[in-house]
Amino acid sequence: MTAFKGRLRLGVNIDHVATVRNARGSAYPDPLRAAKLAEQAGADGITAHLREDRRHIADADIAALRKNLSVPLNFEMAATEEMQRIAMTHLPHAVCLVPEKREERTTEGGLDVARDDNRLGQFIAPLREAGCRVSMFIAADRAQVEASARIGASVVELHTGAYCDLHYEGKLKERDAELARLRDMAALADSLGLEVHAGHGLTYETVQPIAAFPEVMELNIGHFLIGEAIFVGLEAAIARMRTEMDAARA
Repeated sequence: MTAFKGRLRLGVNIDHVATVRNARGSAYPDPLRAAKLAEQAGADGITAHLREDRRHIADADIAALRKNLSVPLNFEMAATEEMQRIAMTHLPHAVCLVPEKREERTTEGGLDVARDDNRLGQFIAPLREAGCRVSMFIAADRAQVEASARIGASVVELHTGAYCDLHYEGKLKERDAELARLRDMAALADSLGLEVHAGHGLTYETVQPIAAFPEVMELNIGHFLIGEAIFVGLEAAIARMRTEMDAARA
């Protein structure tokens, strides 16, 4: 069995603090304040997705996060010229490319790197040269993992949404098959020299099997933690998630 590669990092996505703010068109709640609280609670990084339609995170949020965070900023974005310009302006620690459809409620599925490898390889080249760690958000699929390595990405983030959905739908056989795919693709990515991250839809109930993969170095979790924070506070929600993650690695 592959040895665990050190402490599992937790990236906290603060997009939906901005969703609540934007519902009223006010200045609060402030995503930067949430990010600083997450930092104090032990988050190893902050994730923010600047969408084309700016439905939650805004340009000013990215500037404020980049200026004020002490932990790394993971900038999620679509592979468009506009987003590339913004990333090159702020030079976050990490850039994670995700698929984006204007009509979707949240990111659905992974990026099709295999079908778009030539363009994506050219797209990420200036980001890599500027010192950004580039990640591909992909489904647990061999072709996508291999294409991500081929174009020069540093990281793949495996999309755990299907696994989580199947768990809560009670489709346990299908859930276990998806979990096995995730496990196999984490091992493949690691063997190809890619750093392995995972995220989307993870909760206290579903996180441990993913956190137990020895190749996984980082989990990015947002919607669930922001929802839990309504009831117990953000620091307590993060502390509990950290406990679940650490237990899986014990």
